[in-house]
Amino acid sequence: MITISEATSNDIKTIQEIVFITWPITYKDILSRTQLDYMLNLFYSEESLIAEFNKRNQLFYLITEEETVLGFIGIEHHYQGESRTKIHKIYILPETQGKGIGRIVVEAVEKLALENNSTSILLNVNRFNKALHFYQKIGFKIIDEVNIEIGNGYLMEDYVMEKKS
Repeated sequence: MITISEATSNDIKTIQEIVFITWPITYKDILSRTQLDYMLNLFYSEESLIAEFNKRNQLFYLITEEETVLGFIGIEHHYQGESRTKIHKIYILPETQGKGIGRIVVEAVEKLALENNSTSILLNVNRFNKALHFYQKIGFKIIDEVNIEIGNGYLMEDYVMEKKS
């Protein structure tokens, strides 16, 4: 049985472990190793994650099956002051992908979004990420294309996707 429970700052090491396994596999054909390392440090250093937990704009949840952590999500309700929930982060260990866990996680986010009066869920996905097709399959639609400068001359080249509640 898959459970989704709110993470605390005590779970930072677990979140980092998941990211350092999933990112190199997910982005190996999309990003250079230099950009990948830069982004991992920018978004997932201990300092960066502590700041995210302290701000509490984004809530982190661990995805577990029995006692094994399979992944995590980071979501923000009332995104930009609107009745939308944004999935900022969703990473599931590669060996567990394709087993319906992603769908279960998105359904759980939908439930949390409804409880927080959201009318839709948003997420960004790299335009070349294979997960794009998964999101479309479960009802997300592309609503925008963005290039986000993250420093060091790097861009995040994303689609913004939305799923109505």
